[in-house]
Formats: sequence, C-alpha cells, structure tokens
Amino acid sequence: MRDAVPARAQAARNKTLKPPRLGPGSVIGIAAPAGPFDWETLNRGLEVLRAMHFEVVVPDNLLAAQGYLAGADAHRADTLNRLFADPGVDAILCARGGYGSLRILPLLDYARMAAQPKVLVGFSDITALLTAVSARCGLITFHGPVATTLAGASEKTLAGLLTAVASDRAVIVRSEGAVALRPGTASGRVCGGNLTTLCHLIGTPFAPRFRHRIVFLEDRGEAPYRIDRMLVHMRAAGCFDGIKGLVLGSFNDCGDPAEILKIVADVFQGAEFPILAGVEAGHTEPNLTLPLGARARLDAGRRTLAFESATEG
Repeated sequence: MRDAVPARAQAARNKTLKPPRLGPGSVIGIAAPAGPFDWETLNRGLEVLRAMHFEVVVPDNLLAAQGYLAGADAHRADTLNRLFADPGVDAILCARGGYGSLRILPLLDYARMAAQPKVLVGFSDITALLTAVSARCGLITFHGPVATTLAGASEKTLAGLLTAVASDRAVIVRSEGAVALRPGTASGRVCGGNLTTLCHLIGTPFAPRFRHRIVFLEDRGEAPYRIDRMLVHMRAAGCFDGIKGLVLGSFNDCGDPAEILKIVADVFQGAEFPILAGVEAGHTEPNLTLPLGARARLDAGRRTLAFESATEG
C-alpha cells in the first residue's frame, strides 16, 4: 500500500500546492480510475480536447473493463500513478465516473503526486480521487467534466474548464438560476463534490477536512429521502461543524427540485453561514469547473462563487 506521504506533502497540508498552468500544446493523459466507458464517446471527447489545442495521451489497456470497473484495481491505480510520474504528461483527465475510485485510494503514490503536482480533473465518483489527492498532498484538484462528457459539452462548460486550468484569471462561477437559501458572504477554501461519494469517505483516512471550508455538494438519481439521510448523516458526523458556507450544485433526477431545497432548508435550519443552491456544476450541462482546495469568496445574495487563480506558471 502506498500510504507514505513525503515531507513536501506534509508541508502542503498547510501550504496548498497549485499545479502548473496548462497552455497550447500541453499534454493531457486520460485515466480511468472508476467505471468502464464507451470508446466512441471517449474519442469524441478527445477530439474536443484537440480542438482546444491540447495534445492527448491514451495509456495502453485503458479499455480493460472488468464488470462495472475499468479493469482491476491494481491496473487502474497503476495507470494513474504512471501518468503522474510521466514528465511528458502535464495534466490528467478522467474518462468517466461510475464507481471504483474509492477502491484504489490505498494504492496511489501520493508521494509522487506531491513531488510532481499536475492538473487533475473529473466529477461524480471521481470525487473520491479528487478529495484524497487534495487531503494527502494539499494539491488543488478540479471538479469538472470528464472526457466522455466533453463529447456533448456546451461552450460554457469548455470555457469554464479552460479558465480554471489554462488561465491566470480568477474563476468566477455565476448561476442566474441559483437560489440563495441563506444570503450572506463567506471566504475559505472549497471542498466537496458528489454527496453520495463523500458520505462513503466519512470515517476513512481519505475524508476531507470540512471545518473552515466552503462545502460544495451535488448528486444525481438519489431519491429525496436518501438526500435527507445523507445530509443528516454528515451533520451527525460533524462534517458541517464550523464550515464557512454551503454551495449546492445540480441534483438531477432526484425528484422535485423544490423538495430538495426544502430538505436542505430543514437540515440546516438555524445555520449562520450562507447557502447558495442551483449552481451549474455536477451532473448537469453546463458543468462548470470548480477548483477544490482553492480559496474562494461566496456571495449567496449575488449568486456568485469567486475563486482565486488555481494554477501557477
């Protein structure tokens, strides 16, 4: 098991690592740490990346499907470790979510990741990977589209991805359809991702730190009572103690959106931090890229989440 964390990574717990900024000609390696995927859909996503002036590396045996997994645990972890170790690869984009990232967390070389920080992008089940890398290495990771969803991505999704990983500009997330469940402002680093996946990280060595953070949550295909149960579970586990703010992304196929808002309002009744719901991030289109681990300012009343630049170069 690759649990060792080098001195640089230990220091990174207090000083966040920003990955090098991407530019035209940067090489993006494709990883499949979770579920299997459709090859034609992936290829359409890769063409989108090439049209964005990136080069793409597809590792051998990326299609080594094994049931609901994209190959054996050791294979999926080794592919990811090799991409981080390869000096010719500048960034890593996950092929798909699904399920499986949690299984490989103990097999990852966090020492290498901290020594050679790179842009890492994905969402859904990839939340487990983004969270573990951020917690173990202090590396800013990116909650954004996967390669297969790029095939049908909007211009807003693509522009959001480029701003986050290939620009020195601040990432400002504005969602006109968002709702301020509790107005107010807050500043802090952002953590979170897929609600179901985060619940399965609670109690493990890979769980994120929530205190003093702005917490982002999203999900898909979960009945309202399950959303309620997971939020109550996290509240009982102390995950929301001392947080600075709460941002909710999409909850598609989770029943009546009004019912989800009612559940959130009930679970967080009496909370003093701002709550913004309906941000265009997660299982939705557009799916805006959020730099996890980066500092941001939430203004729920103005429906904005403004990040500092999350890369360096």
